[in-house]
Amino acid sequence: MNRLNLNLLRALVVILEERNVTRASTRLHLTQSAMSRQLSQLRDHFSDPLLIREGNDYLLSARAKQLLPKIQSILADIDTLNDGERFNPAECHRCFSFACTDHVAQFIFPDILARLQKEAPGIDIRFEMWRPEWLPRLGHLPLDLASTTTNSLPENVHSIYIGHDSPVCLMAKDHPLVSTEITLERMLDYSFVRLNSGGDKDSFFDRALEAKGLSRRVLFEVPFFSAAFQVLASNQSLMVLPLHIARNALAHFPLAYLPLPLDQIPENHYHLCWHAIHDQDPAHRWLRNAITDLLKSQMDLVR
Repeated sequence: MNRLNLNLLRALVVILEERNVTRASTRLHLTQSAMSRQLSQLRDHFSDPLLIREGNDYLLSARAKQLLPKIQSILADIDTLNDGERFNPAECHRCFSFACTDHVAQFIFPDILARLQKEAPGIDIRFEMWRPEWLPRLGHLPLDLASTTTNSLPENVHSIYIGHDSPVCLMAKDHPLVSTEITLERMLDYSFVRLNSGGDKDSFFDRALEAKGLSRRVLFEVPFFSAAFQVLASNQSLMVLPLHIARNALAHFPLAYLPLPLDQIPENHYHLCWHAIHDQDPAHRWLRNAITDLLKSQMDLVR
């Protein structure tokens, strides 16, 4: 016999630990005859008796004494391959890539990093600006996690559902629309600020206008929410964006928001996504759960 399978190795350890075929068979839930056959196979493989009968007892051969600690160590290493439950974030030293909007990076990720510094100081994060066309290609990109809105997931993309909200209209705190009833016609008296990165936030609004034979003027397109907020606070432009982002903006800028005067307003469904290749990684699992906890607490979404 040229090879030993894992079951025979485990049988060998139990036989040598028990030094008794009957006790070994009981421990492994095998019949005594099956245990004896395995011992015979092991003796043939190692060309050694392994157990030597002496009176009512068995003694380990010199070869068996050498083998026992080595095989115990081998089996212990094999057992750690499925030892994901013992992952210790404090001992993890890895860099993870995370794709999201600049809003998440600027206003939510400081709290995520604070938790990592406390619980997993060896974990580093590399931020990427999210692009929606990446979602079907997650398995081919150097990305560990992505925070995005989607109503369906591609094959082999897993996610944790964060929650949902709907778009609103954001404006300066002293904007004339704040003190009057907002209508589409009144909104179109003003120009708009639009985000051109991180995913589609407002094309539904243009479609609603087009259905009524209307259109809007986009004064300023910008890739960053923080720049858009500064523009809104300094003039009378408007911005259509998700409710949770509008609420967060109010905490940092002199802004206000109002519901959109539309009969049908879409819902934004937020997910933390990753490819199936990362699904069973203990460090990845810990990190995505930690990030999910903080996203849910900070984004103030309906769940």
